[in-house]
Amino acid sequence: MYTSTGIIDKQQHLTRFSPLVKRIAYHMVARLPVSVEADDLIQVGMIGLMEALDRYEEMPGAQFATYAQQRIRGAMLDELRQMDWLPRGARKNMRQIEAAVNALQQRLGRSPSELEIAGELKVSIDIYHEMLFDARGTQLLNYEDFGDSEDDDFLERNCADSRSDPLTDLLDGNLRQTLIGAIDALPEREKTLMGLYYEQELNFKEIGAILGVSESRVCQIHSQAIARLRARLKEGAWTSIA
Repeated sequence: MYTSTGIIDKQQHLTRFSPLVKRIAYHMVARLPVSVEADDLIQVGMIGLMEALDRYEEMPGAQFATYAQQRIRGAMLDELRQMDWLPRGARKNMRQIEAAVNALQQRLGRSPSELEIAGELKVSIDIYHEMLFDARGTQLLNYEDFGDSEDDDFLERNCADSRSDPLTDLLDGNLRQTLIGAIDALPEREKTLMGLYYEQELNFKEIGAILGVSESRVCQIHSQAIARLRARLKEGAWTSIA
């Protein structure tokens, strides 16, 4: 697809390969938190496709389809990493909460209460609530969580084209079962909140009206539920296949 002067016809390539952008975007979204919109990935993927077209003319002999796919995925992965907006301090707080929850669950054999978690952290209940509120926006899974190195991270493994990889299917199945069990083990109010938020798609204000608490309190309870789930996932998601 070149013009009469031998220059690559970029418009024809954009038209031809735009379905590839959508296919990669939807494949990624299926493995990411619900907060990630396919349209956002498609937009940055198209930018990656245009960059591929600009650079392809400088790479004689390269297979464009292969090169374009790499550029498209790279643009989307860069965008996903930038979307990981949680400040470093808040992330540190969440990790401390997760560690406390995990330790108490092991010791008590049940989900710990807020007071027990605050005690394990050696902070007052008010400080603990502040930590939960600061951690709002934490995703259930972050690309850093399961990475062994800078070149082998959660996004790379889970957003790769693995449709023919049975091991990945097995890992996904075990992770799903672990998550189902972790949600079922949540305290009743947290389980109710998660259902209202993720299944019925109510916002925090609407959930607060149902639970009889403030919107900020719903935010705290949500962060606490996420901490419990993340602690249980890290504890058992991969050991279940050992």
